[in-house]
Amino acid sequence: MIRVRFAPSPTGFLHIGGARTALFNWLFAKHNKGKFILRIEDTDAARSTKEAEEQILDSLKWLGLDWDEGPLIGGPHEPYYQSQRGEIHKKFITQLLGEGKAYPCYCTPEELSALREELKKKGEVPRYNGKCRNLSKEETEKLIKEGRKKVIRFKWTKPVLPFKDAVHGDIDFSEHKFDDFVILKPDGNPTYNFSCVVDDYTMEITHVIRGDDHITNTPRQLALYDALDFKPPIFAHIPLILGPDKTRLSKRHGAVGLLEYKKEGYLPEALMNFISLLGWSPGTNQEIMSKEELINSFSLERIISRNAVFNKEKLDWMNGFYLKHMPTEKLLEHLLPYLKEAGFVNDKIDTDKLTKIVELYKPRIRTLEQMVNNADFLFQDKLNYNEKAVNKFLKRDYVPSLFEKVEKRLEELQSFNTQEIENTLRELAEELKMKGGDFIHPLRVALTGKEVSPPIFDTMALLGKEKTIQRIKDGKKLVA
Repeated sequence: MIRVRFAPSPTGFLHIGGARTALFNWLFAKHNKGKFILRIEDTDAARSTKEAEEQILDSLKWLGLDWDEGPLIGGPHEPYYQSQRGEIHKKFITQLLGEGKAYPCYCTPEELSALREELKKKGEVPRYNGKCRNLSKEETEKLIKEGRKKVIRFKWTKPVLPFKDAVHGDIDFSEHKFDDFVILKPDGNPTYNFSCVVDDYTMEITHVIRGDDHITNTPRQLALYDALDFKPPIFAHIPLILGPDKTRLSKRHGAVGLLEYKKEGYLPEALMNFISLLGWSPGTNQEIMSKEELINSFSLERIISRNAVFNKEKLDWMNGFYLKHMPTEKLLEHLLPYLKEAGFVNDKIDTDKLTKIVELYKPRIRTLEQMVNNADFLFQDKLNYNEKAVNKFLKRDYVPSLFEKVEKRLEELQSFNTQEIENTLRELAEELKMKGGDFIHPLRVALTGKEVSPPIFDTMALLGKEKTIQRIKDGKKLVA
């Protein structure tokens, strides 16, 4: 059975790159009816936080990535926290030491720093020189008496072998000289490369799907697999995600934590669709894909080896597409928490009115937050007027007279619906021989406080007769 894992460090929020790694692993597992394992790599005690861990779990759940084994649900390979797997790691450290494939190193940070500087001056690549490789018993005892802290280093004795990557094909590091790297730190915690190998093996991981930035770790990990007599997994290194300027993706490109996208009103299904296409293609021109379509289509062979480019405009377009095509009732369910947070609705909900608002805005918005911000005037008693719009459209000589006439016509209406309002006001505009823009723009500002809004007659109908007339009166005061 195929078993894959996502192994984040709880040192910060789950960003787009991490979410895509999780998604590709999840899709691969689902496509092959395998298992998706979540492992928390929390051995960096100084930087790991419970808050970051909870944020990662909440992000995965919001995106719809359920795990088969891991935190909260357990599984046959517990514990799923790397910090709790110390006894497992020590067992294999002891094995390597016993077989002469690892050794204690007592070099001080100062000695190692001096070695690096010396090699740099010679124009050589800084690497450990194996000074402690063959210490005698007496030398070891002397260093221990000096109070030196030790690390455990892996003894690299075999040539570096090329390996086949499921995305990049054959990768050869044979020209690269690897030194005896540290596998156990002075504090007794294993290093990333060692714990990663042991945990992947003991959790029976068959495929390691991770970012390109881990390619250089792979030769060291393969050396450990060989030394421990473990069968290595298949590696698939996925391309990095860059900003539009081809630099590494960052906040300035609009890349934020996953839950920030939730806060801004992006739909999880839209974000999943968008992220899936960052470095993968279904082999067709299809861009809008449901979760089921993604699962059915996904394969490692279609992961693109070149770096992907994050396009915020495309994400906005895609989210807008999902909003536009979502059933109004379901969209309203998504929208309600945002309206409540803004203080626009309480537990007593006018479903009919909200349904009309949603239908009015569905074709016009890209995010739920945008809908709330744009429709705020429909919920407010007192408007926040856009000063630029007031100066541009209300400060006109004809506006007081126009508003008087509009107010009078609206007062006379027996039925206050979109069609009746439109017929009445278009008739008035013709009588006054006014252009549509000169007639409507001042009304829009008076009714919404904004320069842009949905169709003005629909807006009036939603506001209702009393509120519409009151806002026109308030607009007259602004002109004065």
